[in-house]
Amino acid sequence: MAAWLNTYYIVILSWALFYLCCSFAARLPWSSCENWWNTETCLSEYERDKLPFNCTNATDWFEVNTTSSLNKSTVLTQYSDFNCTQTYDGNRFSSPIREFWERYALQISDGIDNPGNVRWQLALTLLTVWILCYFCIWKGVKWTGKVVYVTALFPYMLLFALLIRGLTLPGAIEGIKFYIVPDMSKLTESNVWIDAASQILFSYGLGLGTMIALGSYNKFHNNVYKDAVLISCLNSSTSVFAGFVIFSVVGFMAKEQQKPVSKVVASGPGLTFLAYPSALVQLPISPLWSILFFLMMLMLGMDSQFCTMEGFFTALIDEYPHTLRKHRELFIGGVCFLSYLIGLSMVTEGGMYVFQIFDTYSASGFALLLLTFFECIAVAWVYGVNRFYENLNEMFGFYPSFYWKICWCVTTPAITLGIVIFSLTTFTPVTYINYKFPTWAHVVGIFQIMSSLGIIPAYMVYKIIVTKGSLRQRMKELFRPNVDFRREDANQPPPYSTIPRITTDGIARL
Repeated sequence: MAAWLNTYYIVILSWALFYLCCSFAARLPWSSCENWWNTETCLSEYERDKLPFNCTNATDWFEVNTTSSLNKSTVLTQYSDFNCTQTYDGNRFSSPIREFWERYALQISDGIDNPGNVRWQLALTLLTVWILCYFCIWKGVKWTGKVVYVTALFPYMLLFALLIRGLTLPGAIEGIKFYIVPDMSKLTESNVWIDAASQILFSYGLGLGTMIALGSYNKFHNNVYKDAVLISCLNSSTSVFAGFVIFSVVGFMAKEQQKPVSKVVASGPGLTFLAYPSALVQLPISPLWSILFFLMMLMLGMDSQFCTMEGFFTALIDEYPHTLRKHRELFIGGVCFLSYLIGLSMVTEGGMYVFQIFDTYSASGFALLLLTFFECIAVAWVYGVNRFYENLNEMFGFYPSFYWKICWCVTTPAITLGIVIFSLTTFTPVTYINYKFPTWAHVVGIFQIMSSLGIIPAYMVYKIIVTKGSLRQRMKELFRPNVDFRREDANQPPPYSTIPRITTDGIARL
């Protein structure tokens, strides 16, 4: 699952780098309709003086197009007996922001079965991001820790700068109200629950081995209890803080377009590459703010990317230390190159459709929630939550609150499985805007889910077959814990397949 995520998540970073490069201009290229990729129907939502007037009374309706001699005041005076208004019709006009995104950046085709050509600009930015991520992790976790000082701390400076600018904009308060005032009716929609759960798991690096891999380098008596609580609080606080940064600017955009906030807000790539760039156009010195925003996006995204990569590579290198550890740089380079080749399918003209299938099926939603459910069951019920508590007490000298037992044994498994069941009962196939994917695309997505989740039952069956004895003896043997600790005198985590047995009282043999 981490391998799939590493392959497609980095495509978002290639888009961000593309926008960052395009921001180094005297005028943002998506601010006008004067470019070669724009169509005849291109019209900015902010150029309201160019919108036609819809005039009506009790019996008649007609449209008046504005010209240099027929402006707003002239129309209102000439047709004073009519109610004349200007409304931006999204079905009739196309914004320059959307045309830049779809007709220039993506050059999107009409469907997933029409991949078209590789967008060489995006292929180049994708290669650049892969090279950056490679050099962030190639020397191991100590080198990665040094890189994080820059990629994690610098975005906070950019967030503060963007927040101060956002709060000074007219309409910011309306965007913030939309952000903090809940719409309780949304709780009946399954996609809200599965998106929220997936976001929490992604944000905390859960289910994909990231935290396990990075935590494996801690000293044995490190207080992971304190670390986990601090990371959770800091992570959620940062997410909430970033929401104020985004929605203060979205509120300004809604005011400028004379629309309610709910009509201009978007999610996913639409927020990053449509909504926010649209607002940046209206800011003074807009290229500067665009550079700061996409630089922040690139650094935050790289943090997530190379941490997930570290989790993936740590698991493999620790499993085969004699083979892979001495060739770490070459092994990581080879996997990065292979992942880049797979990622090229998402920077073609039909790449957005491929990306949507990856994003929906491979490493989020059902797959990630079910994997987290099985992890909780494995630790809390198979390994045993009481034995786990004894291990934690040995590590940092006290027993955590009983609250965590309830979470690990009941709450988290119930929530993750419950959301999966709720989503399956209200399942609707993924779409991209108005495009409906063919059946074969969904089948490919299901195979992506099974490529990761299917390993769980497959390995269960394999272990039952290779274990000696009767079925009862095999089950008894397989349900005994097979975990050992990494002690202070151990230089590296032991290979998973060679870990000695743990004794019945829960204390691992030295």
